[in-house]
Amino acid sequence: MRGKLEGRKRSKNSDRDTTMRLPTLVPCLDVKDAQFDGVVVVTDSISKLTGNLECLKAPLEKYGKVDSALEKDVVLVQTDVVPSGRLIFSPTGPLNRDQDDVRSFADAGVKGIKRALQAGCKAPLFVRPIDDSFPKAGLVGTLGALQALYVPLEVREAAPAKASKADKLGIWCNNEDRVNNGIIINNALENGRLVTRDIGGSDPERMAAPRVLEYVQEAFKDTCIKVSVVLDKAVIEKEYPLMAAVNRSASFVDRHQARLIYLDYDGEGDTDKTVFLVGKGITYDTGGADIKAGGVMAGMHRDKCGAAAVGGFFKILSVLKPKGLKARGAMVMVRNSVGSECYVADEIITSRAGVRVRVGNTDAEGRMVMADVLCKFKEEAVKAVKPHIFTIATLTGHAIRAMGPEYSIIMDNGPAKQLRTAQNIQETGEEYGDPFEISTIRREDYEFVAGKSEYEDILQCNNLPSSATPRGHQCPAAFMIMAAGVNKHGKDSENPIPYSHIDIAGSSGPFPGVPTGAPIVALAATFVLPRC
Repeated sequence: MRGKLEGRKRSKNSDRDTTMRLPTLVPCLDVKDAQFDGVVVVTDSISKLTGNLECLKAPLEKYGKVDSALEKDVVLVQTDVVPSGRLIFSPTGPLNRDQDDVRSFADAGVKGIKRALQAGCKAPLFVRPIDDSFPKAGLVGTLGALQALYVPLEVREAAPAKASKADKLGIWCNNEDRVNNGIIINNALENGRLVTRDIGGSDPERMAAPRVLEYVQEAFKDTCIKVSVVLDKAVIEKEYPLMAAVNRSASFVDRHQARLIYLDYDGEGDTDKTVFLVGKGITYDTGGADIKAGGVMAGMHRDKCGAAAVGGFFKILSVLKPKGLKARGAMVMVRNSVGSECYVADEIITSRAGVRVRVGNTDAEGRMVMADVLCKFKEEAVKAVKPHIFTIATLTGHAIRAMGPEYSIIMDNGPAKQLRTAQNIQETGEEYGDPFEISTIRREDYEFVAGKSEYEDILQCNNLPSSATPRGHQCPAAFMIMAAGVNKHGKDSENPIPYSHIDIAGSSGPFPGVPTGAPIVALAATFVLPRC
């Protein structure tokens, strides 16, 4: 039985309006529009400034005669051609090499807007000349510009005067209908990324589990998203025993107690697709009894970026309201604390699915907290219309070691693989600048988590860091499949359920730095935008 929805509590800053208002996105067909105080041009070559952008070419060519950095670095040119006098050229660099992709536009958008802010702009006009390099270059470039305008939640609360970097952002296009449609999509995606960044990036006290719930309730107030929560300790212990083990130590501190937040969206019309999302929300990961030593604990407030992404995805749903889609999300908010009550290695805990799990390392808590919710969604998916379950987590250092610091990794079970889920999301992510790499869950991964004695059914983890473990980001996916009983719904079953695990340890963003919002742009482009 689910606990009652906890009432909204006022935080110490709740008397302030700290909601970040995105800069108003304003369509513009004329670069000489006087309402803007700077023009930021993003492209690879000034030769592409044609049509009603032709007027920008002469001052840039003149500047290029005295500074060879033009088309190599961001430059600011003073010119009377635009009312503000500020013309900023932010080059993408080459676009036609094997290694070039649409992210060049996002990178240039970030750099160009940052330069405009340095120059004192509060209402820049973003210009991306039309070309055929990449179909979504304009949208991706605008997302880059918006990334540069984000103000962290804690800054907004501590210094409300700094809550906004710009009042508005002009979006140039040679077709008004086209730019208006793009603005709607950019606005929705950026609202989702804002929620993701706010939850994922804020410190472990500001976004402790109870305060995440408070934030989520406010974010979805008066929207089409239903918010409910499990917070009763007895209910968690009974229905989510693996999650309860991780929560055990933190449960004795009121402000750190776990919250299992459910989000529900039911699109207009007949449902033809059901998406389930489980997000890892470790508000702080000390490592537990297997303490993170040697200075590697810093940054572990970012271990909630998977749950943050679930919240961000539902924010996009609340804005775009896609038809025919049903979505069910879980933000599993737990602190992995260390203390006299913390769970320890060697414990054997029976999961919701009735699987006896031996704990191998308390620092592998993420796969634990998601497994029981994955089991619950598996139970619901059997009756759902065309279900697909995803887990999203900053799960392993091995993901960064294997694929680098900018890429989400997706792994399919058998039914998902038959649908080519990983390939479809990878292709969409490539188009929208939210790239994925594909990994495969293999027999070695199932063998790795198999019980090593007659005491347990499966092993949660070995005693090495994931980065030092062969196939260190694939084994956790196999663990969750086994611990949640998803293996009973493989391609050989009467009720196959597609399941994909997404590891965002690399793609969630740098620390120190601002979270990226990955992977919600790719997920929205796959499941939401085609329905809008």
